[in-house]
Order: sequence, then C-alpha cells, then structure tokens
Amino acid sequence: QVLVMESGGGSVQPGGSLRLSCVASGTIFNFSTMEWYRQAPWKEREFVARITSSGETDYGDSAKGRFTVSAANARNTVYLQMNNLKPDDTANYSCYVVLGRSGYWGPGTQVTVSS
Repeated sequence: QVLVMESGGGSVQPGGSLRLSCVASGTIFNFSTMEWYRQAPWKEREFVARITSSGETDYGDSAKGRFTVSAANARNTVYLQMNNLKPDDTANYSCYVVLGRSGYWGPGTQVTVSS
C-alpha cells in the first residue's frame, strides 16, 4: 500500500512564499515521477510541476519563474517552493506519485493567497 501525504499549505499574503512537501511512504522503489497539481473551486485540475527520478523538471505556465520543484535525498520526498504568490494561486495542491505503472494521489493541502 502506498500512502501519499502533502503538507505545508496555509494562508499567505500576495507576494509571500510557501514550501509544500510531498512524501510517498510504504514503497521500496524510487518514484518514476512526482507531480504537483492544483485545483481551485469551480475550475479544472491544473498541472503545476513535475520532477523525475533523474532530476528532470517541468512546469506549468502558471508556475514558471516563481515555483521550484525539488527532491530530497530521501528519494520519495519532493518539495514545491512557491514564491511571489498571487491570489490566483489559491487552490488545493495535490501530489501525484508515479511508481512503475501505477499512480497515487494524496489528499492535498490548501493554499490561500489573500490580503
């Protein structure tokens, strides 16, 4: 059984920063990719960022230049550093972990950007 858990969300003012964490436990293999998505009320889920097991990264348009995805030395842990946050970044941020041919979602962590 694989358990994915995000943390680090919260409320922040525009221009502020947050760092989200995603941990995949219950596995004995390294992930293939770990991905971040977000979903705001009444909107479709949006791709935010991805990191592969080899360290390659990819970002959605809304994240480029402001967000950075990285992996910890513990290979089943990734971070999403979010800087210069905007009200439009308000959403539930979820982590999706790909292990082989299977994918696993976490419950998400809420990020609210408001003055």
